[in-house]
Amino acid sequence: MSELTITDALIFDGWSADLREASLHVRDGVITEIGDRVTRAEQVIEARGRTVLPGLIDAHFHAYGISLLNLEFDAGPLSYLALKGAQRLGRALRRGFTTVRDVAGGDPGLAKAIETGLIASPRYLYTGPALSQTGGHGDGRPGDLDICLHGHHMNEVVDGVDALRTAVRDRFRRGAHAIKIMASGGVVSPTDPIRRPQYSAEEIRAVTDEAARRGSYVAAHAYSPEAIRHSLVNGVRSIEHGNLMDEPTAKLMAQHNAYLVPTLATYDAMDRRGEEVGLPAVGRAKNQEVLDAGRHAVELAHKAGVPVGFGTDLMGDLEDDQLLGLRLQTEAAGALACLRSATSVNASLLDRADLGRVEIGARADLLVLNGNPLETPAVLWNEDEPRLIVQSGRPLLT
Repeated sequence: MSELTITDALIFDGWSADLREASLHVRDGVITEIGDRVTRAEQVIEARGRTVLPGLIDAHFHAYGISLLNLEFDAGPLSYLALKGAQRLGRALRRGFTTVRDVAGGDPGLAKAIETGLIASPRYLYTGPALSQTGGHGDGRPGDLDICLHGHHMNEVVDGVDALRTAVRDRFRRGAHAIKIMASGGVVSPTDPIRRPQYSAEEIRAVTDEAARRGSYVAAHAYSPEAIRHSLVNGVRSIEHGNLMDEPTAKLMAQHNAYLVPTLATYDAMDRRGEEVGLPAVGRAKNQEVLDAGRHAVELAHKAGVPVGFGTDLMGDLEDDQLLGLRLQTEAAGALACLRSATSVNASLLDRADLGRVEIGARADLLVLNGNPLETPAVLWNEDEPRLIVQSGRPLLT
């Protein structure tokens, strides 16, 4: 039995704007007491003047996203991707992200390495390779090259209702948390317009039907109003990116109880650093189309009552901008909304009532900051500020 006590902290519970001064006690990775007087363990963290909040959740992460070029991560050796992915996961944990949802990649081997403690990592929920139609966002083949793709580590081209049903069933066999589809064009894909919907209605319904019967859900990469609507009416629950969304589409999302997972960090990073990391000219041009729209989409979603999560989607060397995503979302929606997005809202999206909250019965995945992020939001993203990460009740050395 392991125990930990954190004393005299200012506590953000994952939702309330009123931070509470209290101590908390953890036993076997679960918060068991919160109050003025709690059981005192042998291991104590004195937190006066510091804020305890739930460990952050990145709901759009790519462990295998080692490059901005599809062919490098989908056709490269999986052993290399896994080793690089382990480093990416470890760095995310040290930033304070105690849970990530990998929405294009992940497999039982990486998950087992994490579960057995071979590598330091956030709690890891994965979809397996994203599903893409031929010529869709997950099809990395240039139009002028007659080549075959092998590997399918982050994306797999699957066409047709029957083939999609089989692919979805196999992902759940291999431990997938949810299913990811590509429902519109994208910035880094070489041959598809960014606004056009992808997959037929029948194909999307086949995927969402299989996921629903498994008690899970589907996340869709979708930028434009037409692609978002196409996804929603055919059963998709989680819209990834959504930059070009308009007001009627935001209202439709609310009606369908869908979540928006914006990824503001990636467009900002590609705009500033695209040439540095080798983003092709066609990708830089597409990025300009969605760059400034992302913040407006967040504003529209909040206004319509859509639950807004938090994701980053940072590929290759851009991953070190992960915390800057919190700054961008704070600028779009305010510090409180950003904190909720990266904790309790994302936990709700993941159907994990034990995460994203500081309350009795929740997992003790915690972030301890030197300051109050509602008053001084920069403590969230300033990596020079000391931070303590607690994972399942165990403080980590960063």
